[in-house]
Amino acid sequence: MKRISYWFLCSVSAFVLLVGFDASRHAGTSVVSAPPVVSSGQSTTTSGTGNAAGGGSGGTNNNKGTGASSKTTTVTGDVVQTQWGPVQVQVVVRSGTIAGVKVLQYPSGNSRDVEIATYALPILIKETTAAQSAQVDMVSGATFTSEGYVQSLQSALDQAGL
Repeated sequence: MKRISYWFLCSVSAFVLLVGFDASRHAGTSVVSAPPVVSSGQSTTTSGTGNAAGGGSGGTNNNKGTGASSKTTTVTGDVVQTQWGPVQVQVVVRSGTIAGVKVLQYPSGNSRDVEIATYALPILIKETTAAQSAQVDMVSGATFTSEGYVQSLQSALDQAGL
């Protein structure tokens, strides 16, 4: 009889705890910092916040001139709206090659989005500088972020003439 009462009390207690737990109230309590999205050859950390209209720069930020081929050009890609939020990249082109990539916007609506971005974006940046094009593999588990990254990257490369 003692075992049955003990089992019953444990079951009821577990049920009460499970039903009484409000996951939405505790979802924002874990603090996850923005991913350290650093471009190659750069030392800038970016934030994932920005307005949905493109954070003030939806087109290009060309510093390109008609001078020497060793000119450094910075081009901002289009803001790509994904299912989980906007993605926007900025490409630094030096002597006709991709010298670096900065992620200006990425999905950051909740801690899971930030976790995915923290994992996927450095991989995508590394792949971009290695491939010297937007022809990079998607990161497993970050399909929407990867697709948004590639689309924004391609728009920046098109604007840079690469």
